[in-house]
Amino acid sequence: MTIGVLALQGAFREHMRAFERLGVETRLVRLPEDLQGLDGLVIPGGESTTITMLLERMGLLEAVSEALRGGLPALGTCAGMIVLADRITDGIEGQRGLGVLDISVRRNGYGRQQDSFETDLEVAGLEGGPFPGVFIRAPVVEDPGDTEVLASHDGHPVAVRKGRVMALAFHPELSGDLRLHQEFVRLAGEVPGVPA
Repeated sequence: MTIGVLALQGAFREHMRAFERLGVETRLVRLPEDLQGLDGLVIPGGESTTITMLLERMGLLEAVSEALRGGLPALGTCAGMIVLADRITDGIEGQRGLGVLDISVRRNGYGRQQDSFETDLEVAGLEGGPFPGVFIRAPVVEDPGDTEVLASHDGHPVAVRKGRVMALAFHPELSGDLRLHQEFVRLAGEVPGVPA
């Protein structure tokens, strides 16, 4: 199994380390040919407008969209959730997501950098107790559309899934907890053992 991590901007190294701790091979994705042979793709946090602009500049926007619509599993975290969304409020003029998830998100919905916080989240189907959610300039899901809501905070969905595409408003790669990365690996088709 090989999980690709979009490496244009944001916390891609931390995602790679999480998968490596699970014994899963990773590959940086910076060009369309890097998508070949992947079993899943992570779109990390960062700045959604910058990520989208770089996707276009590197010729990846259509390639990633086509791969995801063709069934490639995806995990979007924070800005990655915005990139996967169908509808974006408070985006820059003309900003659009990949439209893979039927959700409406508001950028920086939980506030600016100084408003960052951590909180325990009850995630549906996740064993082992609450998950430590790390929220940094996090988006707010205003309408979950036809997605399955896996976790909520203050009345807003913060983890959603549709088929084999999962999006989180928070940063699991910064939590030290590997369970959501392991869940994504399971969605992508294989469950490695978590190292002791």
